[in-house]
Amino acid sequence: MRDWLIEKLAPSPEDVDEMLAKGAFVDDAGRPWTGREIYRPHTFVWFHRELRDEAEVPGELTVLHQDERIVVLDKPHFLSTIPRGRHVVQSAVVKARTALGLPELSAAHRLDRGTAGVLLMTTQKKYRAAYHSIFTERTAVKTYRAIAPFDPELEFPRRVESHLVKRVGTMQAETLDLPPNSATDVDLLEVRGDHALYDVRPLTGKTHQIRAHFNQLGIPLLGDPLYPEVLPTAIDDFSTPLRLLAHRLEFPDPVDGSPRAFVSRRELEWPA
Repeated sequence: MRDWLIEKLAPSPEDVDEMLAKGAFVDDAGRPWTGREIYRPHTFVWFHRELRDEAEVPGELTVLHQDERIVVLDKPHFLSTIPRGRHVVQSAVVKARTALGLPELSAAHRLDRGTAGVLLMTTQKKYRAAYHSIFTERTAVKTYRAIAPFDPELEFPRRVESHLVKRVGTMQAETLDLPPNSATDVDLLEVRGDHALYDVRPLTGKTHQIRAHFNQLGIPLLGDPLYPEVLPTAIDDFSTPLRLLAHRLEFPDPVDGSPRAFVSRRELEWPA
């Protein structure tokens, strides 16, 4: 349990150890956790947390569209989608709630902290389920841009499929020798030297799907700190962005049926 708490919450083990010593972590019945327990998925851990200073994420969180029901943001790299773990103030939800004066603003889906681009929010609780459903029911079409190594032996366009599982407490998604549960369409857009720009369309929504599939092809995304291997990266190191951009999001509006389409104004940075 201690190791899991450190991974999820604290910039240093000493913070978790101090809270454990004070009995600050409790279960549903109010009994203190000692930290020696075996972590089990779906276990509830309750605590009161003091907010720490967070390094300011570079880049501006901009608004692509706003109406009565939705807000569409253009998220920079390194900004968390929702407040959790070590990123609370430096999250798209908290920043947008404050800037727009919308206390009920919430994310209809998520982008990894390292991924930039189009992010859909709902303005009020009553709209959350409707707009969340376009992702669970796969009526939303998501198009990404990615920069990765160029391999002349690979033919494009192509579909990448695999059985991906992302387990709690692990940094990488695991590829299992089972029937595919994930699929990504990839096409080649431009080649510059040893790298290329790719058009990417995930047909399913597994955690780290695009990153894992590019790694499966042998061309891991430029700037990826997790694939093919986990690299030690300081939480305030913004020097090497993941070259993955949520470029376009389109969907039939679940409330009035109108066609919706939003495109990021950002461009990925090519390597020098």
